[in-house]
Amino acid sequence: MNTGYNWVAKQIQINKPKKETLNTDCCILYSMNTDAVRKSFDWIKTRQPSSAKELSRVVTAGSLWGIPNNDNTAHLIRMKQDGAWNDSIRETARACSALAGIGITFNDSKQWLLSHQHEDSWNEEVYDTTYALAALADMGESNEGGCRWLVDNYCAEWEHVGTTALIITALWKQNKLSGSGAYGDFINERAEWILSQRETDGGWKFISTSNIVMQALMLVGFKDELDADIQWLLGEMNENGAWGKGGGDVTATALGLTTVGQYYLQTKFY
Repeated sequence: MNTGYNWVAKQIQINKPKKETLNTDCCILYSMNTDAVRKSFDWIKTRQPSSAKELSRVVTAGSLWGIPNNDNTAHLIRMKQDGAWNDSIRETARACSALAGIGITFNDSKQWLLSHQHEDSWNEEVYDTTYALAALADMGESNEGGCRWLVDNYCAEWEHVGTTALIITALWKQNKLSGSGAYGDFINERAEWILSQRETDGGWKFISTSNIVMQALMLVGFKDELDADIQWLLGEMNENGAWGKGGGDVTATALGLTTVGQYYLQTKFY
């Protein structure tokens, strides 16, 4: 069994998890259920993800856990038309990031994204801009103008945890690529603010938002602050192995698997 499965097996008891004292060395959060992660991926398979958003999230989760994703990857690639997915900045960016994570990049998609940047932003819209910048960084393309636009235009309207998490993710990826560290203080300040907004029992109210937030915080160096939040996330898993309301949601489940996978990797290697 994949070592990642073994680690998560030590964290999860799907039915009414019994919390234990947190051991920061081995990160034992919950009792064992040896097929918890496999159960999540099996549940996703029964849902037959078909949208670019779902497929992108599933490909990313599968790559972290070493789950064969040939069918989903091929399906996602087949959806590309003229370098884009559904002629959408966000969907194209998500797909590019997911594929770049498994070593697949398309120059026509990179050029398509760049061709839709005007006066430093994408559609003068924070979400399109953050996703585009993150995807370009994942494909090895620096874009200082877009980073500057995000920082210069940051305002109260954008001061939501999910929005801010996407912003610091894009800036961190671009910073890492360029090696400039230009936005380090901004990233750390905003990360601290995000931490100050979490619920008392862990998490940030909504599953998908919480996953995006935790992934961003781990990326920018705040993994050690998230032990309680990982406990909360694992406790929110449904009995069927999925995350989300109504028995589960593909995107929420793939995001949850990605978050736990990233946490495992940082625990294992750091």
